[in-house]
Amino acid sequence: MDEGLQARLHDRGWPDVSRPQSMVMTNVVSGVVRPSDIARNLGVSRQAIHSTINQMITLDMVKLDTDPDDRRHMIVSLTETGARMRQDAQRAMDALTAQIAEVLGQDRFDALLASLEADWGDNIERDPAPAKKKRA
Repeated sequence: MDEGLQARLHDRGWPDVSRPQSMVMTNVVSGVVRPSDIARNLGVSRQAIHSTINQMITLDMVKLDTDPDDRRHMIVSLTETGARMRQDAQRAMDALTAQIAEVLGQDRFDALLASLEADWGDNIERDPAPAKKKRA
């Protein structure tokens, strides 16, 4: 899906967006606007998120402002350019979703969505120290 979305946005003249930039955009659109909360959602450092946000500011996708509810924090919001890009991304996602539903058939597509929306329990944590292979 992400590759299809990226290709459609590229075809519409938008700059290529990295996966971290796409994930920041998804969080902002979903209402998660503090960089520290975005970092926590994505499981990355605050430094990594600030680097990604700074790249997005350079591309005029987002801006950082002081949080009016807590002046100690910053919030990320879409610029006008970012909002137009998001609208194009939504149209691309709608087209991709329709294409998948057509290939699978509506009943199978609905079952797929229900499976993906199900409560899968706690996130699976990565093994912090992968087992080393033994030499024979």
